[in-house]
Amino acid sequence: MQHCILISLGTNINRAHHARSGLDALKSAFSSITCSRMYESEAVGFPGSPFYNCVVRAFTALSVEDVVTTLKSIERKNGRTHSEKKFCSRTLDLDLLTYDSRVCAQPVVLPREEILYNAFVLQPLSELVPEEVHPLKQKTYQQLWQAFDNTSQKLWPIDFTWSES
Repeated sequence: MQHCILISLGTNINRAHHARSGLDALKSAFSSITCSRMYESEAVGFPGSPFYNCVVRAFTALSVEDVVTTLKSIERKNGRTHSEKKFCSRTLDLDLLTYDSRVCAQPVVLPREEILYNAFVLQPLSELVPEEVHPLKQKTYQQLWQAFDNTSQKLWPIDFTWSES
């Protein structure tokens, strides 16, 4: 059975390289990859250089646990160390946002809580899957974005080319 997964991608170290490398690895690991536009955003939670962020939709037969393991492996292959503090610069950050409409606390919290309070996650989600419904809020991502107070978090779409070949 194929499960629909939504993944956030972020990087603020050698951004174009790690964004492309992360997208290439996601394409190799999962099927039917689609991607939002790439956004540049200010660092949230710490003083750091701006991030590139996007959201990826993919399909997989893997379990939640195996998807998370795959994402962590891709991060490590891109120079990420998981001993880092929560708010810091990083080569690549891949977070599982949703797995179908599953709601759970283990092995990860789903749907991921940051969907509701980070513009760099919610805006790309509202663009990529506007009519999909948040499993807990029972509102579409487009509705959630329209109601979001985005005055405190600045982000903007950028020209970014990813070769999907």
